[in-house]
Amino acid sequence: MKLPVTSYGESGTPVVVMHGLFGSGRNWMTAARRLAASHRVFAFDLRNHGTSEHVPTMTYPEMAEDVRETIEALGVGPVALVGHSMGGKTAMLTALTHPEVVERLVVVDAAPVAYPPQFEQYSQAMRGADLSNIQRRAEVDAQLQDAVPTPGTRAFLLQNLILDDQGARWRPNLEVIEASLSQISGWPDGVTGAYDGPTLFVYGGKSDYVRQDHRAAIEALFPQVRYEVITEAGHWVHAERLDDFLAVLTPFLV
Repeated sequence: MKLPVTSYGESGTPVVVMHGLFGSGRNWMTAARRLAASHRVFAFDLRNHGTSEHVPTMTYPEMAEDVRETIEALGVGPVALVGHSMGGKTAMLTALTHPEVVERLVVVDAAPVAYPPQFEQYSQAMRGADLSNIQRRAEVDAQLQDAVPTPGTRAFLLQNLILDDQGARWRPNLEVIEASLSQISGWPDGVTGAYDGPTLFVYGGKSDYVRQDHRAAIEALFPQVRYEVITEAGHWVHAERLDDFLAVLTPFLV
């Protein structure tokens, strides 16, 4: 299916950026505006996230096909494909299965491995929040505190809350996301072949999503890979250390 797209910039190399779990293309807004000085940037809302269509399934092969279809509909490929976390896994599989639309690949704090299932407490807390008679975002924030004690994480999740004259509701398809968490945390079985284009893995020094013992799996699929670590960043590399992130990303896109 074709995905919603927000565009930045009018000329230059096309760059597609993709968000992680519980995110949306808006998470890339600040970085995209900076990149737009010399690139055309397209921020995608992946299925069941942001303003994307709610659909009953959510696998990486499906998401990779969505990305291919959207790039081809835009008529801008091949592109520099950039993805964070879940978006990074989607970007990897897109490059492996549809290399004709990917000129180069950037993966931000993700590896082609299965991680232990996590984040279920987030979706459960969001689904369990009582949104009736909500007047202020702070009221929902208070309901999430026990399950999500970190204020920054709650603020990130609350970006998904719509609060208007029709009341309060969540934008993502939380039911399907929660049912798909084991697939989202995992990596598809039977992925073979390799993507031979230029590949950059950027990861946070304070994150454990890309470890030394992941490198064999990475290099088997992406033989042209190089690595950049942003020492002071955690998992949300481009949000936590944007200047450092752009300092390694921008030269790679040239």
